[in-house]
Amino acid sequence: MSRHEKLVERFKEIPADFEWNELESLLTGLGYKPVQGSGSRVRFVHESTRRKILLHKPHPEKTIKQVYLKQVKQHLEEVGLL
Repeated sequence: MSRHEKLVERFKEIPADFEWNELESLLTGLGYKPVQGSGSRVRFVHESTRRKILLHKPHPEKTIKQVYLKQVKQHLEEVGLL
């Protein structure tokens, strides 16, 4: 199993310790590009479909709240990437 596949499996479990850099890596591996917005807002745009995910980069902690992970997971399932 590749590193990206392991990351996808970890993400699907919605762990409480999933960090921002892991989410960036996951989305980049699925074809999304991060576009820095104003302040801590980051928009991820899929390269081919132009679908968007808008998130706030967590600070000062690095972990992402599970509610946001669930929203991202739902989006990725709806577009057929999970």
